[in-house]
Amino acid sequence: MTTELTQFTITEVTPAYWQVSFSNPPLNLQDPDTILELQELVSRFEIDDALRVVVIESADPDFFINHYDVSRAAETPVAPGPTGLPTFIDTTVRLATTPVVTIAKIRGRNRGGGSEAALALDLRFASREKAVFGQPEVGAGMFPGGGALERLPLLVGRARALEIILGSDDFDAETAAQYGWINRALPDDELDDFVDALARRIASFDKAALAEAKRLVNRRTLPRAEDLIETQDSFLAAFSWPSLRERGGRLRRRAAEVGREFELRFGHYLVDLGDQ
Repeated sequence: MTTELTQFTITEVTPAYWQVSFSNPPLNLQDPDTILELQELVSRFEIDDALRVVVIESADPDFFINHYDVSRAAETPVAPGPTGLPTFIDTTVRLATTPVVTIAKIRGRNRGGGSEAALALDLRFASREKAVFGQPEVGAGMFPGGGALERLPLLVGRARALEIILGSDDFDAETAAQYGWINRALPDDELDDFVDALARRIASFDKAALAEAKRLVNRRTLPRAEDLIETQDSFLAAFSWPSLRERGGRLRRRAAEVGREFELRFGHYLVDLGDQ
């Protein structure tokens, strides 16, 4: 069954090069529908023989793909996909192994589950002035459940991954690039042209060469599916923790007091919750 795309819009720049824009107002949260639409996108990438490269961006300058909407956690899709793996893991594993090259062009906040979606793409470029990164789950009484525990250490090393995950703070694009979380942080007025030029360059190459080079790089650079499954199972089970319910309640009350500013400065407000 084909999933209708309501959060993602595809623009075919050329048959070999697509741009995909994400929009899920008001905060561009990743939710269960986002996961299903991402899975549908991957299926479309896989069956298009002409397609070489896809650039994914956001329609909202304040948020790229934001954190997971935990209010809908009970709806999280887990049905096996074509790989036999649960939905989100199926999607991220296929993103890594499809012959199509995927590029994130990041402006705005990219945290939590949204950060984990971006980590599953092949390349990440961000606005130096406008991009913010974070894995805030531990600060919210939880832990990352969609691949950050597995992918970040492969990119940035163990110590920096622990700093990111256990500290639960926001990171600017320059630091994210220095750590290896993203490929580069570019001046905002140069980001579009740089990513477009790279995408067009890749799109001009033979698909067989791109696919085989990516496959061979993958041999030593991808997490094990078993680890991703264990983490997701633990993540979903953790919603029964009394401590998570208590801290989550304080987070929701603080968010209601602060309004949109809470999402803009999530890392700051994680340590500004007050007493019970």
